[in-house]
Amino acid sequence: MPAMIVDFQHHFTPRELIKEDPGDRLVLHYDALGAPSYTVHSLLYDLDEHVRMMDLAGIDAAWLTSAAGMCADLATSRLVNDKASQAERDYPGRFIGAAHAHPLGGAAAFKELARCRHELGFQGVVITSEFDGKFIDDPALELFWNEAAKLDMFVFVHPALKLNHAQQFDSYDTARAVGREFSLIMAAIRLVNSGVFDRHPKLTVHMAHLAGGIASMLARIRCFQDKEFWGTADNQRHGRKAQKDLDHYIRHNLVFDTAGFAGGIGAIKAGLCEIPASRIVFATDYPQEIRKREPVRDFVNELRRLGADGERILSGNVGLLLKEPPATERTKLEERML
Repeated sequence: MPAMIVDFQHHFTPRELIKEDPGDRLVLHYDALGAPSYTVHSLLYDLDEHVRMMDLAGIDAAWLTSAAGMCADLATSRLVNDKASQAERDYPGRFIGAAHAHPLGGAAAFKELARCRHELGFQGVVITSEFDGKFIDDPALELFWNEAAKLDMFVFVHPALKLNHAQQFDSYDTARAVGREFSLIMAAIRLVNSGVFDRHPKLTVHMAHLAGGIASMLARIRCFQDKEFWGTADNQRHGRKAQKDLDHYIRHNLVFDTAGFAGGIGAIKAGLCEIPASRIVFATDYPQEIRKREPVRDFVNELRRLGADGERILSGNVGLLLKEPPATERTKLEERML
């Protein structure tokens, strides 16, 4: 695949799924506990503006995911998938669709996942770090991991839009600020220690937001992997761990993205202290945490100033997730072969 900059966390919401026209307003939704949950605005469906931002920032393509379709019902998932595919056609070479299918949706959801792979050409599927009262290591998800591995699709773990237990994040908008990041750290630990990668050694899981900024905690997490030292080796739940050391999975199964820090380069530099640049892909979280063109452009420039590591993050690691050219590129190749 030719070198290209792909934004691997780039969001949209089909206009059909926004009940009221936000106009120039921000419409903030709250969860059942009164915590801010999701901000709706017109930029979510203004793909023309997305492209203008990408042109200014030098971004070749964006991998489209939709919060409305994450772990959603079948009808919503299918609508989001069709709209992402439509975006690929409407803006050739600029957008790449992500599959949306509920991991606990059973045969119908897996049929939709297969449609995304075989008919729409999507290469990855998005889920959240926790949902429906379950965590990502729940045995009920094993059928989903089997399907993703069988279809040769990577799995993108986006932070939970609604935390299973949000009581401690009852003020200061901390459910969004730090609760979701804690959920991502826990998801990474659960994925490794529950043996998902031991059962599916070729599976790639793309963790949003540098896995919640897990780098700052990795030394401590590694320490507590020594079950004998901490006395948990005989405990069925707390003594469970993967077949290999934690860093094996960081270097072979996990991919981390640069979204989630509003373009702050300091977070990326901190992440590089523990996570190899060879396992990090570029992402912005546009148009949520960043909603203007210039901050995205500046973020790209800051990454370039990191030298070889920055260039690898921007474009060198695209093949970790996209094993095939995007749909429009693939079509051009097929046409040339005829």
